[in-house]
Amino acid sequence: MRSLSRPKPTPPPNPGVRRRLRRNERQPEPGSPAFSAPQMVRDLRKYQAELEIQNQALRYSQAAAEGASERFLTLFSSVPLALMVVDENSLVLESNAMALRLFRPLEYDPPLNFLLPFVSEGHATRVADAFVTAAEQATCETSEVVFCCGSGGIFTGDLHIARIENLQDELAHFICAIIDQGPLLTERRALRESAAALRDRNEELQLSKNRLAAIINASLDAIICVDRDQRITIFNPTAADLFECPSAQALGSELGRFLPAAVDFLSDNHLTTHAQLGEITGLTADGKLVAIEVSMSFEHHPDGDTTTVFARDLSARKKIEAHRNTLESQLRESHKMQAVGTMAGGIAHDFNNIIGAILGNVALAQQDAGQDSPALISLAEIDKAGRRARDLVRQILAFSRNESPARVALQLADVVHETVRLLKVTLPPTVEMVVHISEKTPAVLADATQVEQALLNLCTNAIQALGSQRGTVSIELTHTLGKHTDSDVDRGVTRGLHVQLSVRDTGSGMDAPTIERVFEPFFTTKPVGQGTGLGLAVVHGIMRTHEGTVDVQSTPGLGSMFTLNFPHADHDAVPAAAEIRQASVVQGHGQRVMYVDDDEALVFLVDRALSRKGFAVSTFTDPHEAAAVLRERPLDFDLLVTDYNMPGYCGVDLLREARQIRPDLPVALASGYVTAEIEQSALAEGARALIHKPNDVDELCDTVLRLLNGDGNGTNA
Repeated sequence: MRSLSRPKPTPPPNPGVRRRLRRNERQPEPGSPAFSAPQMVRDLRKYQAELEIQNQALRYSQAAAEGASERFLTLFSSVPLALMVVDENSLVLESNAMALRLFRPLEYDPPLNFLLPFVSEGHATRVADAFVTAAEQATCETSEVVFCCGSGGIFTGDLHIARIENLQDELAHFICAIIDQGPLLTERRALRESAAALRDRNEELQLSKNRLAAIINASLDAIICVDRDQRITIFNPTAADLFECPSAQALGSELGRFLPAAVDFLSDNHLTTHAQLGEITGLTADGKLVAIEVSMSFEHHPDGDTTTVFARDLSARKKIEAHRNTLESQLRESHKMQAVGTMAGGIAHDFNNIIGAILGNVALAQQDAGQDSPALISLAEIDKAGRRARDLVRQILAFSRNESPARVALQLADVVHETVRLLKVTLPPTVEMVVHISEKTPAVLADATQVEQALLNLCTNAIQALGSQRGTVSIELTHTLGKHTDSDVDRGVTRGLHVQLSVRDTGSGMDAPTIERVFEPFFTTKPVGQGTGLGLAVVHGIMRTHEGTVDVQSTPGLGSMFTLNFPHADHDAVPAAAEIRQASVVQGHGQRVMYVDDDEALVFLVDRALSRKGFAVSTFTDPHEAAAVLRERPLDFDLLVTDYNMPGYCGVDLLREARQIRPDLPVALASGYVTAEIEQSALAEGARALIHKPNDVDELCDTVLRLLNGDGNGTNA
């Protein structure tokens, strides 16, 4: 490394001296005429004075140049930049202390003789091109050049190159300034990272805003945000649907337009975080009331406070609760009806035996009275009433077990006449009953008892609708080609010819809401204690099981009309009127019959009836005793008839035991209610027949004779 020094240039001669020299060149030689010694002395003295003046000027210039050089050296050495003087071959002519500190921090580091070896390989070409550009354009700058320094270290700096004039050398000289960008790059990198982090944060913030907006828009609850002046700033789609107001119209409105109760709460309470208002009443844009559940939250923001209102529509919940309460009420009523049905089934089962005893004794009395006895008329009426009671008991049993009715082809005219005969007995004097039956009305497939029950219910409602005022109840039986919708067909209603049975009254009538609910179970418009709400529900259920429909037409103040539509039967009806009963021709010949039943009256009747027909009867009220006798004398009996349901004992058990004692003994089961399950279990155990109770004497005797003759195989109705 060279120390910095400047060459001292020779000052040019003074112009006055040059002129004198030229004059001296023209002076004549000594001895010439023009030569004069005194003149020469004068000239020399004057020239000497001029030289002294020039020497003083030179000394002053030299002192100024030396001062400037010292100042340049001081500035070159102490400037806080790495400075070097480099020629075009990269030779470092001069370098300051800062350059040495950067490129040679330790004494044993390589000397700084050439600049390019200290430039990293990836930037050497850029630096060489920069020197070429500086040689042509006097200056050049290259940023972020990676330099090698010391023992394998590197640093990054900006290189500034300026060409300097060089009169003594043909090679171009450059002064190079290297600015260490390490701290600046670190700060710049930190700024870039900070900018990237800020950009990512802004993107996340925007995504968060978008997600929040999506959540608010997709929320099933109404969300309303208001500012400190309680002006709406956010009104999501659910709120628009709940309050029936578009969001564009709601924005900027006051909160009290939709939630006056919430405004009152905010006025009376200082909300700091959140609060539950519970159930309140809101207003739609049209002023309609809506039940909602409201909660509120408060947020403090630099640009203003925000209150968020969360509102949930309670209309559906209230409807569900009302429907649930209705279902619970209906379930309670259903449980009560189930209990009533179970009780009715038990009563009907016991009542069967009573009816059987009545019918059997009536048959025996008819046989004892003779053909000309006047008592036959009364006995026939008793027999008719007993048979109707038997049908009613079967209907009660079917109701208690929810069984389908037994439908046969019949004429509804017979049912209408019988029902009218029953109603006229209790008809109030203020009510007139009119009956119109069309001729050639086709038969229908129906259960006479159930149709009579439906007609009785309709007529009873019509009479009650008249109240104490005078009026008319009209019953009309016609037939027409029914026109039913697809929904009717889906419910099991058949198309084609239908028989219509209508009941019309001139009572108070019903409004539209009542008509919509008139067939609901337990719905009634009567005062408490005067109606169960089951009458029309039973009618509706009966018509559904008959593949028919029931229609209602009513006008308040003008009365009502209910029409039952029955599909016609494909074959002729069985006459509903009581047939003239002929004396039975059944006659036994001493066949031995064991009859088991827990009802003593029925046992007494069967003993008398079968004995009259020539059978030898052994009756038992205790099934255990009957089983013991059968075990002792298995060959003394030709037929076993046992009740199905006895206290603590089942007829199937006696049947099973009898089959073990004597497999070839015919056995029949008698029951007041024969279901498919009972029939299957009895036949599976080997029963020859099932006998329906109650039945008359002739039916019982005929069944017994068929079983004894080996013809019994199934159910005897």
